[in-house]
Amino acid sequence: MNDRDALASRVLELCRARGLTVATAESCTGGLVSGALTEIAGSSDVVDRAFVTYSNAAKVAVLGVSEATLAAHGAVSEETAREMVAGLLKVAGTSLGVSVTGIAGPGGGSPQKPVGLVHFAAARADGRVIVRREVFAGEDRTGVRARSVMTALDMLAELAEG
Repeated sequence: MNDRDALASRVLELCRARGLTVATAESCTGGLVSGALTEIAGSSDVVDRAFVTYSNAAKVAVLGVSEATLAAHGAVSEETAREMVAGLLKVAGTSLGVSVTGIAGPGGGSPQKPVGLVHFAAARADGRVIVRREVFAGEDRTGVRARSVMTALDMLAELAEG
């Protein structure tokens, strides 16, 4: 079992033990977080749904991200990640949710928002929210996405633990 599968299994075990359900809202990872979870047999008792909201229009329509937030801060920002996970929990009605938005590259970066910049937000239905900002410098697109999956799973594990 590789590290990703081990961490996904841990998330599922923690959630199962506590009766928690999970949903994901993904942009730059394109469904890889939910894919990691559902790769594990029996995950259907924990994983409820997943949204790939790659475009700004999808973030607004599906998750209720404010167009004003996108205009002021951009899709790759803490503010957008927070609104993504808040909307996710509202739409999905799950115990836990995680959102991921970033610049996987190889293009699309800027000095202010370089390739490898990823914002994460994970939340519990009880209101606890954790956010992370990572810059996976020196990684190619595959590496940025793989490291983002691990970060998102780690955040879900942290919330599932309590």
